[in-house]
Amino acid sequence: MNSELNRINTLAQKAKTVGLTAEEKKEQKQLRERYLKRFRSAFKNQLQNLKVVDETGNDVTPEKLKRSKAMRSKN
Repeated sequence: MNSELNRINTLAQKAKTVGLTAEEKKEQKQLRERYLKRFRSAFKNQLQNLKVVDETGNDVTPEKLKRSKAMRSKN
């Protein structure tokens, strides 16, 4: 993942300075799409494991999140 991120950054820098070839633009688009897909998936997983507790210790996790967790545990 780090190597892909480094490549994305390298291509972005090159785009700002000298420009990209058509092949490099295609590669950049594919790398960004893969990166964003993984980022969104990881973020969604992080939210799925979230529990909200108020200052008195009561679980105040939104119902939508609780339902989503329940559906996920069934699968």
